[in-house]
Formats: sequence, structure tokens, C-alpha cells
Amino acid sequence: MKYSAVIFDLFGTLIDKFSLREQRNVLRQMASVVSVPPDDFIRLWFDTFNERGLGIFQTIDANVDYICRQLGVTPAKDQTGLAARINLDYAARAMKPQPGATGVLSRLKSSGYRTGLITNCSAAISRIVKDMPFAPYIDVSVFSALIGIQKPDPRIYLQAAEQLAVQPDKCLYVGDGDSQELTGASQVGMHPVLLRLPDEDSTDVHRVDAEAAQWHGTTISSLKDVLTLLE
Repeated sequence: MKYSAVIFDLFGTLIDKFSLREQRNVLRQMASVVSVPPDDFIRLWFDTFNERGLGIFQTIDANVDYICRQLGVTPAKDQTGLAARINLDYAARAMKPQPGATGVLSRLKSSGYRTGLITNCSAAISRIVKDMPFAPYIDVSVFSALIGIQKPDPRIYLQAAEQLAVQPDKCLYVGDGDSQELTGASQVGMHPVLLRLPDEDSTDVHRVDAEAAQWHGTTISSLKDVLTLLE
């Protein structure tokens, strides 16, 4: 067996990325609840992307409070809580597995592969992931907000490999190429694969330092192709 483990990205890989249009609508609702200008709230929400991913804000409430302070507003606790609930409810609705995700992970497990997840996400997202239908088939999940490290930092990949008890060069890493994740995986010795979904609306997703457009390595168009790669 060439590989001993398969590690997946989350957004754009096991689940769809959030729609920018839907996100902005949700953020406008949140801004209305805490009585701040919506455009300013939206700008500061995206400006604090890394703070959420690094766990500086461990709750959405804390993120909302910070943005309000930046805008000179002190919302009541129930306003902050309602704004956070609007965001969390949207995330829970929007986070749906890619077709075949659960089946592919189940097949990998039954074939003897170790499975992992590495994702840049907020602490709130990490709690939602644990209830996803594919979660029981993932041996190790590394959430950036829970360890204070984000892709493409080598340490996040090495931590996953260590927890899986597998050497990095025995790991296949599958992701959509956001946050320079494929380069990061390659630099620690993993074997990166770009998942390029043909039906993704590239104008309606939020990407950070995407490398997919310049990627010349192995590329697949569906999660089921992972099984073919391993044959």
C-alpha cells in the first residue's frame, strides 16, 4: 500500500464553500440586530477571518462584540447573542456534505486507510463538523482554531500525521487549493491532490491565497476519484 492515510480539507472538499451572497445577507441581518452600518460590519467580519481561524475569537459572540467596539457601539448581551445565533444557524444549514463524501470515507476506512481532516475554521465550525454524517469515519480532525495554527503552516500537517501515527510521506492530502494548502502539504512530504469541482461558482466563494489556478500537480474532479487514485 503506497499510502497509509488520506487527509482531507473541509470547505470546498468534504463540504461546499459558503456562498458569498448568502454570507453577506446573513451579515446584514447580524448588523441590523446590533445596530451598526451593514457595510462596515461586513468589512470587519472578513477582516477578522484569520482571528477566527486562529481561535483568537473562541465564540461568534466575541467576534461580534469586537466588531461593535471597533464601530463605537456597545450592544446588549441579548443582541450579541441573537446576532451570533443567526450566524451559527446559517452555518449549520449551509454545511452539507459533498455528494459521496460519507461513502468515500467509509470505503477508505473499510479498506484499511487511516483518515484525517485539516481545516482552517472557527471554533464554532469545529463543533458543527462533529455532527456531520461523515464525522464517524474520520480518525483525526485538526481544527486551526483549537490549536492556534493555520494552513499552510507545516505544524498543522505534522500534527495530523503524528496523531494518525503515520509518516507524512505516507499521507495523501486532498483539498481545493485554498490557503496554499497543497503547497503546505507538499513541503512536509505529503502527496497533495487538487479537488477541482466542475460546478463550483468561482464568483460566489471566498478564497484566501488560492493556488488552484496555478496548480500543475495531480487533479481530480470528484471525491470518488480518490478511490481510483488509490487502486
